[in-house]
Amino acid sequence: MAAVFLVTLYEYSPLFYIAVVFTCFIVTTGLVLGWFGWDVPVILRNSEETQFKTRVFKKQMRQVKNPFGLEITNPSSASISTGITLTTDCLEDSLLTCYWGCSVQKLYEALQKHVYCFRISTPQALEDALYSEYLHREQYFIKKDSKEEIYCQLPKDTNIEDFGTVPRSRYPLVALLTLADEDDREIYDIISMVSVIHIPDKTYKLSCRILCQYLLPTQGQFHDLKQLFMSANNNATPSSNSSPEGESTDRSLLEKAGLSESEVEPPEESSKDCVVCQNGTVNWVLLPCRHTCLCDGCVRYFQRCPMCRQFVQESFALHSQKEQDKDKLKTL
Repeated sequence: MAAVFLVTLYEYSPLFYIAVVFTCFIVTTGLVLGWFGWDVPVILRNSEETQFKTRVFKKQMRQVKNPFGLEITNPSSASISTGITLTTDCLEDSLLTCYWGCSVQKLYEALQKHVYCFRISTPQALEDALYSEYLHREQYFIKKDSKEEIYCQLPKDTNIEDFGTVPRSRYPLVALLTLADEDDREIYDIISMVSVIHIPDKTYKLSCRILCQYLLPTQGQFHDLKQLFMSANNNATPSSNSSPEGESTDRSLLEKAGLSESEVEPPEESSKDCVVCQNGTVNWVLLPCRHTCLCDGCVRYFQRCPMCRQFVQESFALHSQKEQDKDKLKTL
């Protein structure tokens, strides 16, 4: 009976067409505007509605002061045969201990011992954790705020020209920075910093760079120190020392070593303006891509990073509102 009724309605009444079209219109409008609560692509919603739909978790951060700083001076001239020059910048008197040919496995076991067994606050503590699994050791005293240049080199009698093919069992150089005065270790949350440094040799010619840095706090943890990527200025120009051939060679070597190019990308000249509004001060770091490109007003509107289009899982502010108010008062 229902089928006969529908056929009769189809043949004799134009209201049937009107009802079908109206029903389809109502359902489509409800889906687009989100009346039914279903997750559908945002097409016609305005920015205010998108603001309330966006859910990016804000990561709670704790500010600590790192008393250590370490950079490579003129990395293009560093090699296993000629050595390497390191520049330190420490807030207190410190000790720089360099371990040539340090075992990769023993180093990460030592970091785990810092978490579960004993704190690596002195060079002797790291040596005990490494079980002397290194080829040569050098130690230097660093004065506070001196920015000294330290030249390190393997002794010629070791007869070491390379550390083998990738993957390697030893790092070319591991640099440990610790506080020289025991009383200073009670002032700072960070008691030591471990830097893993790659130095080119005959087998592996990737340019010299810091592969990773680990901060060791007193609470028995270790944190991987990562670079933040700021938005580049329009007038930033590439370095004159770099060439397309050298960049392609480095890229291929990085792929063999299992490193992503973004993790070792050279720092660019940064801008403090938000990439969206070009007015607010950049204050938010987006994770996991680590792009620092949004201000306080624009961060709420984005679920994807405006620089790389990667989904934002978490974000955190570089400065709290109180710190920003203090900076404004200082400028006034």
